[in-house]
Amino acid sequence: MKLKHSLWEILRVSTKLGLTSFGGPIAHLGYFKNEYIDKRKWLDEKTYADIIALCQFLPGPASSQVGIAIGILRGGLIGGILSFLGFTLPSVLVLVLFAFLFKNFEIADAGWIHGLKIVAVAVVAQAVLGMGKKLAPDKPRVTIAILATIFTLLWPSAIGQVAIIVLAGIVGVFLYKNQTFPDVREMSMSISKKIGIAALAIFFILLFGLPFLKQVTQLQAVAVFDAFYRAGSLVFGGGHVVLPLLERELVPTGWIGGSEFLAGYGVAQAVPGPLFTFAGYLGAMINGVSGALLATLAIFLPAFLLVVGSLPFLNEIRKRPRFQAALTAINAAVVGILLAALYNPIWTSTIKTTGDFAIALALFGLLTYWKVAPWMVVLIGALAGVLIGIAA
Repeated sequence: MKLKHSLWEILRVSTKLGLTSFGGPIAHLGYFKNEYIDKRKWLDEKTYADIIALCQFLPGPASSQVGIAIGILRGGLIGGILSFLGFTLPSVLVLVLFAFLFKNFEIADAGWIHGLKIVAVAVVAQAVLGMGKKLAPDKPRVTIAILATIFTLLWPSAIGQVAIIVLAGIVGVFLYKNQTFPDVREMSMSISKKIGIAALAIFFILLFGLPFLKQVTQLQAVAVFDAFYRAGSLVFGGGHVVLPLLERELVPTGWIGGSEFLAGYGVAQAVPGPLFTFAGYLGAMINGVSGALLATLAIFLPAFLLVVGSLPFLNEIRKRPRFQAALTAINAAVVGILLAALYNPIWTSTIKTTGDFAIALALFGLLTYWKVAPWMVVLIGALAGVLIGIAA
């Protein structure tokens, strides 16, 4: 009975996040922290930071992987699946609807969309402030965070981000090699290492086997699954990075036109949840509802398999002093990466006028100091965007 209650709570909370988490993967981590860590105390901040660090190393949608990992820790494999469904399905449903109705609507320049982008500025700023206090509280770690910010801005690529994290880990091993670390809280793990190894085996079998199966069967469904699975398997850096790869896979084949691809991308910016749900729109354009389900499953399956495969080993390795030393610096670097993302692309693409800045500052105050619920801040931001549009 207790497990059922816990699973229902996972689905309910993740669905709320799926309906209200605007602003992309960095903003999602802010929403997760507010809901899972600050409000519900499902994890301590150290464990949350370790999960973020782990998911930064994995290809695929980092925020979705963090959500899946939290679901697994809370409710096992079923909890991970429910966390994924709750966070993902709302935006998938909206994007599939847009795939059928988009030609009748012109909303790319709507004021409420701009308001939601301003909300993202406030959410990420709150996340940077909160995580910075915990993960970069002294001069060495502040320095690491600042350097990570600078290098992220100067080297804005997925490879650059991974390199920064790896370099920070190496620095941490030497910088904190003599430091005594407090005992970390054991993460309750309901999945075994055998399941983890099996998940990693399935990941690689599909990655290398699907291209061969596509050639043998010559079926469009297999080819579509292969294209989206590879996109989810090989891309570091989140949703924006996957778009060029999907465009190269889908447009030249004639499965979707270039203008339709770009139109769907514009709509994807306006919906909450992970940008990888753009696959739902693309799949629906290719083959209706069945295509949407196939594409969505294919692009997210690698993320799920990689989290299940790596999470059972995290308890063991995070207890080791050298790993703790590396994570100490990596967590500071993650703060720097968040700060860089706050500036570019979130700030630079959103804050265009003094009015935009004023609204962002007000929303930041509501979130950080007045403790207004994030969903209410989203509504206030959308309304403010509409009012800006009317006044312009």
